[in-house]
Amino acid sequence: MRKTVLNLAAIAVVASVVFVACQDSAASEEKSTVITKEEMVKRGAYLVNTIGCDDCHSPKRMGANGPEIIPELRLSGYPSERPISKADTNVVKKGWMLFADDLTTAVGPWGQSFAANLTSDVTGTGNWKEAQFIKAIREGKYKGLDNTRPLLMPMPWFVYRNLTDDDLKSIFAFLQTTKPVNNVVPAPKPFIQL
Repeated sequence: MRKTVLNLAAIAVVASVVFVACQDSAASEEKSTVITKEEMVKRGAYLVNTIGCDDCHSPKRMGANGPEIIPELRLSGYPSERPISKADTNVVKKGWMLFADDLTTAVGPWGQSFAANLTSDVTGTGNWKEAQFIKAIREGKYKGLDNTRPLLMPMPWFVYRNLTDDDLKSIFAFLQTTKPVNNVVPAPKPFIQL
């Protein structure tokens, strides 16, 4: 009798687990609905505004509350017409990393890197394919192309690669709607050239 009760209890537990799993699966299928291009762009804007893309990719000027994004240059990366300041490499040799006042360039043991132009201009992501953008973020590849250099610090691609495909597609969709800013960002400089 005791064995029968235990067997029935085990069957009930298994049946409950299967039932819940099926319900969760059905709920997941309902959640993965097709979203419109407009919804993707809206989601992409939300993600870009919350995960810190502006921190490095948008030039800033000093305002009443500190650094403020220059709206007409939003997401255009390090301004190509700006002179490149000389960095104190001795500070880096002591274990520090340096940032420009608007965060669009950084110096560290890798050398000097410049935030990329993410706008829809051809000097930014304007002629990229969605697959390139996903590869750039997932694999840390410059312009999302094989046989190119890695994305350099401080770009946290190794964190952003954990975003879902839908998130990355949405970010790309949003970037393609941004105001194009013609800005060819300087190439990175190795540490020995600083």
